[in-house]
Amino acid sequence: MRTLVRFTAAACVLAIAGSALAQGVLAPPAPPQDTLTRAAASVGVQRCLPAITRLATLTVQGSRAHDVLLDWDRKRPDAGPVFSLIGIQFPNAGVAASITAIPDDSGACTVSAERISVAPFTCASVAEQELKNYKRTPLLPIYTVYTDDKEPTSSVSLIDSPPGCLVIRRYVEYGWRDPNAPMPAAAPAGQAPKRR
Repeated sequence: MRTLVRFTAAACVLAIAGSALAQGVLAPPAPPQDTLTRAAASVGVQRCLPAITRLATLTVQGSRAHDVLLDWDRKRPDAGPVFSLIGIQFPNAGVAASITAIPDDSGACTVSAERISVAPFTCASVAEQELKNYKRTPLLPIYTVYTDDKEPTSSVSLIDSPPGCLVIRRYVEYGWRDPNAPMPAAAPAGQAPKRR
C-alpha cells in the first residue's frame, strides 16, 4: 500500500511539473522592452511615456539591435520635451530614427517621429514602387516630398544621394492622448463643484 501511495504522489508531482513545463513552452515570451522606453522612464518621463513607447516599439520592430541617445530637460523631466536619436540594426541595413515628445498643460503630448534610411536604388524607382498614389511636391531638384491625403500628418521625403536614395519617413501628431488612460470624470451639468 505504501508503494502505491508513493507512486501516486510521485505521479501527481510529475503531472503538475509536466503541466508547468508545458505551459512554459506554450506561453509566448514577453517581447523585450525597447531601449528608448527604458531610458525615458529611468530619467523620470511619465506623461508622454505611452506615446514614446508606442512609437519606439513600432520603430525597432524586427531589428537585431538598437541603442539610443536621449536628451531631456533635467530640471523638469516629466514636464519638458524629450528628444531621442535611435540607431537601429536590421538584418540587411542600418537605420536611424528620431522620436520627440512634448507634454502640454492639458495632459496631452505633441509627438514627432522620423525614420531615416538609405535605399540602394534611385529615388524615382523608390517612388514608383512605394509611393504611386501619393501627392508629389518637389522642393529642390534632388528633394521631393510625398504625402497621402489619408494620412495628413505623415510624409515621405526622398533625397537623391547617388548611387542611392535617402528616405525620411515623418509622422507628427498634436494633442496625442493615451487611448488606454482613464477619462477624467466630468461634473454633472448645472451643478457647481462641491466645496471642501
